[in-house]
Amino acid sequence: MINCITPRNKAELAQYYQLRWEILRAPWQQAKGSERDEYESQALHRILINGEGNIIGVGRLHFTDQTHAQIRFMAIKDEYQGQGLGKQLVDALEQQAAKLGAKVLSLNARKEAVMFYQHLGYQLLGFSHLLYDEIEHFSMTKTIEAPPFHLKSISQDLQDTWHKTIPLSKAMNIAIVYYDETQLVTHCEPQFNKNLHNTMFAGSIYTLATLTAWGWVYLQLQKAKLAGDIVLADGQIKYIAPIKGVASAMTNIDLAVGDASELTQNKKARFTVEVNVYSGDLCAARFIGKYVVLPKG
Repeated sequence: MINCITPRNKAELAQYYQLRWEILRAPWQQAKGSERDEYESQALHRILINGEGNIIGVGRLHFTDQTHAQIRFMAIKDEYQGQGLGKQLVDALEQQAAKLGAKVLSLNARKEAVMFYQHLGYQLLGFSHLLYDEIEHFSMTKTIEAPPFHLKSISQDLQDTWHKTIPLSKAMNIAIVYYDETQLVTHCEPQFNKNLHNTMFAGSIYTLATLTAWGWVYLQLQKAKLAGDIVLADGQIKYIAPIKGVASAMTNIDLAVGDASELTQNKKARFTVEVNVYSGDLCAARFIGKYVVLPKG
């Protein structure tokens, strides 16, 4: 059984980069380190791992803006070629890209891989560049659809509420990209939210996390068909790492505690919601918000 997962520890991450170098750089006498670039800390890294725990394939995805992402550093060991593993890896990257709000994917394919990507729905745009004066690369692109979930109208109502009542949320272009009653994912426009260090402004991270948690509470009220005024009573955030690219915020049913039923007795309802803000695979900030819902009328 071969699974596609995120590297789980430093050892797997080291194997990931080693395989990248061995397949994509070493045959052209490139030094160790040439298999990495400036986007590693903001990227999503995936490995194909077999039943013995050996990594036999690698691939990477990073966002170039809020709705565009790029696939890079695809590599499968020679002895595993022709088994559909490249498709498995691309499918996993595409699914994650869609869930995080990507609408268009791009890549630069080596000449021998162009037909493979065309079979996966990528359109050939033309010659891109020549790597190491001999490896031809071609630009390719694909439009992808958001993952199917049946609560888009409720999510859209929440997003509209933010943009109409909180001007900063509209300026930041905070958007809901996924909600299925068990998980909520949001993101925002990166350039508007940069500071003088070209990383995401701490206030923007806090705003994204706060509204994501507030949105979770709002969606629980909608689910219960109850109404109330949601107020942030306390918010604590820990900044773990700088965010250089597109940030995504996530909460889920395991990170939230609360019950809206108190509102039926004209009492306050209380929720505690944890939100993790990610830069690629890396959790860059962790927010815990305590919210009070005041009964209306």
